[in-house]
Amino acid sequence: MGRGGQQSLARVTVIVRAGAAPMWWLGVLAAAIGVLIPGLTGRWVGLYAGVALFVVSAAVVALVRRRRYTGWGEATSRAGKFDYLQDRAVTLRVWRRAHLWWLVGAFVAAVGVSFAVPIAAGAALAGAGAGLWLKAVLLGRGERASGELLWVRTDWAGRGSPVGKKVKGFRTTGLEAGDAAPGGARRPRAKKKTATATEAEKASAKPRKERGSVTPPVRSRSS
Repeated sequence: MGRGGQQSLARVTVIVRAGAAPMWWLGVLAAAIGVLIPGLTGRWVGLYAGVALFVVSAAVVALVRRRRYTGWGEATSRAGKFDYLQDRAVTLRVWRRAHLWWLVGAFVAAVGVSFAVPIAAGAALAGAGAGLWLKAVLLGRGERASGELLWVRTDWAGRGSPVGKKVKGFRTTGLEAGDAAPGGARRPRAKKKTATATEAEKASAKPRKERGSVTPPVRSRSS
């Protein structure tokens, strides 16, 4: 929390997808190691079980707490003029540091299970990562539809739960705020234009389209 009523805000969708990449790649690596282990059930049984667990894990993770996200998304307040918007890289780093040993433990457990049922546990872990990515994408569609990005106070999110017990609501800004696009992906950098002087004059002469919502002049913090 900042001084004088200022708040530090993190993107909800960035927190959601923070674990997607680590879980996916650790799950894929664990499944690949499982292929090398015959296990008690054999590789083919493990493969079939892994495919089923991947689908189930992805679906469960994508849909869990869906109502809570929707409820907080409908009960929002506008971000304050002097609130700080936490950079995407900082939000990812905070979540991954807080869950580092959990990720390591999940990977070791997935490899250990491969001695009984090869591939299956690694596929389940990868499915969880895919489910987090899908959940962020679905939330991003809602952000585009409403024309607002969802943020949560960092002191409420704590170790990385945008709908945890301490969370009392979300904040909103316009779609151009922050360095993450709707859904939490990295915002594409604007390409440098090499227009001639005449083209620049014509472009500046064109009237700008009015936007439906105005983004408050919030400031961004990178650390």
